[in-house]
Amino acid sequence: MKLRTLGTTSHGGNCPTLYETDGGDIVVQGDRLTDPEALSQLADVLPHEEFVVIPRELLTRFAPKE
Repeated sequence: MKLRTLGTTSHGGNCPTLYETDGGDIVVQGDRLTDPEALSQLADVLPHEEFVVIPRELLTRFAPKE
């Protein structure tokens, strides 16, 4: 799988960042969600799934519009 950087709102090359795979899927890099209250509100979580927090600005600026 190859990734193409769509954009970042970070400074200094750290997260958060959006990437697009060569298959058209989106990969999100961000801080892991660790807040117990927030995690308890998630539904239908599979054992292999993880959750990250990213700024709204990152999505509104760089997410594909299609």
